[in-house]
Amino acid sequence: MALRKIEIAALIYVVREKRIMLDFNLAQLYGVETGQINRAVRRNLERFPEDFYFPLKDQEVANLKCQIGTSSSWGGRRRSRPFAFTEQGVAMLSSVLRSGEAATINVQIMRAFVAMREALSTHAELSRKLEQLEYRLGKHDDEIASLFEAIKQLMLPAPARKKGRIGF
Repeated sequence: MALRKIEIAALIYVVREKRIMLDFNLAQLYGVETGQINRAVRRNLERFPEDFYFPLKDQEVANLKCQIGTSSSWGGRRRSRPFAFTEQGVAMLSSVLRSGEAATINVQIMRAFVAMREALSTHAELSRKLEQLEYRLGKHDDEIASLFEAIKQLMLPAPARKKGRIGF
């Protein structure tokens, strides 16, 4: 089952300023039930600190549903909120699932996280360069405006001079 990075990357979301994957999406990728993932995590809680794995809050679930455009029951889930796994949590998850397929899929997921991180860093670099260009052009706009103002002043007719008396 060879998944492309793009397909996996579409399942990576940003919640609490962290890139995460949802438990039911991971279950689908690994070919297991969501409950199996959650049981494996509960049996190994010492391996899953809160920066690896956390339950989503109601508002976060609502925001993701709006973003993703899914139905109200995520994969049949009606009562419990989904759990979010950070990149480190996904890496740890493959070690507690104990299947050859989990290790294979996990490699593809890690590659998708890396590709996303590279794309975001490229985006940040482009944004920084655009800001620099905008700043430089802004400085030139002021200089061009003052140049036009000086030209306008030169184009105005010379003020009439008072003729002074000649002689005594």
